[in-house]
Amino acid sequence: MKIHEFQAKELFQKAGVTVLRHVVARSKEEAAEAYDKLGTAIAVVKAQIHAGGRGKGTIVEIPEQHGVQLVKSREEAAQVAGNLLGNTLVTIQTGAEGKVINQVLIEEGCDIARELYLGIVLDRAVQQPVLMCSTEGGVEIEKVAEETPELIHKEHFDPSYGLQSFQVRKLCQKLGIGGASVRVADRFMKALCRLYVNSDCSLVEINPLVVTTAGDIVALDAKVSFDSNSMYRQKDIAEYRDVSEEEPTEVRAAESGLSYIKLDGNIACLVNGAGLAMSTMDIIKLHGASPANFLDVGGGADKEQVTEAFRILLSDPNVKAVLVNIFGGIARCSTIAKAIVAASQEIGFEIPLVVRLEGTEVEEGRRILEESDVAIITATDLTDAATKVVAAISG
Repeated sequence: MKIHEFQAKELFQKAGVTVLRHVVARSKEEAAEAYDKLGTAIAVVKAQIHAGGRGKGTIVEIPEQHGVQLVKSREEAAQVAGNLLGNTLVTIQTGAEGKVINQVLIEEGCDIARELYLGIVLDRAVQQPVLMCSTEGGVEIEKVAEETPELIHKEHFDPSYGLQSFQVRKLCQKLGIGGASVRVADRFMKALCRLYVNSDCSLVEINPLVVTTAGDIVALDAKVSFDSNSMYRQKDIAEYRDVSEEEPTEVRAAESGLSYIKLDGNIACLVNGAGLAMSTMDIIKLHGASPANFLDVGGGADKEQVTEAFRILLSDPNVKAVLVNIFGGIARCSTIAKAIVAASQEIGFEIPLVVRLEGTEVEEGRRILEESDVAIITATDLTDAATKVVAAISG
């Protein structure tokens, strides 16, 4: 689950991570009031969407406007906020469709001496969180990792004990942080690591992390995402969820108990089991096409869920064919076959449908499909299914 920058900074403040004073505004009048409240000569107006690259992003309706802008008066704050709110911001992470801006963050300015990068993720190779930092703050960290990986410094830490002071000193030396700022960095980095562990985060990122002329360390930006499976024990954080920022079909699928992620391809996939779903997507790519989604209907899928799954898949205008790949275990092939027939009768299929069934009650499932009036291309194995579905959209 992702949250907005202003929400992440609320968590930062509670955790003892230093941020600048800020106010959220949802109208240009509120933006002007926020500027007055901050009482600063220079402020920054930041679009609040679930995507990075806002400073370089452009407003579709006003191409010369970007998602992060400096302002020096209440009138300018109101004007910039008015240009942003309700309009669409396109960044490197949103895709061409962009995201609509529903709120902006008005934040006080600060004296910046240096811009750094700081982030925490889980390193699955060593099964520990890793704190990463770089002197190359304010730019895309992916570009730094690709072109100058030696500029990214890492320290793994045990979540039970947290980051240790000797690790902070090592990182400070590599970042060129000295003097009293080392003690500031010690408190800052340890607090951030505690937040990552205690809040079940999957990502914490600050880009840029600022060292001020006074030697303070401040989170100028804040990007945080969480393990969605942990929200049952993170109820306060779960309230931060902004459904308007999420893909509508993914929200709809979750409400039906389906694990669905929309992709950019043209072959829709309906599969039971996450591993099998990934394999299905891979083999589609191997045969020269692209999957339109990840969809795991789970082991206990029934007629209603399968029918809703087809509705979601067919609502994507890019979809040119559907591949159903079921390995019957808990979910029997006969049950899935009946659900496919029922779904066809209810919503109809106007594009090719390739079905591969294997596992429990597979013969009964195949019989049900053969005796139905549904136009189905049957497949005997995964390679056969991929070959046939790619041929169907090619022909």
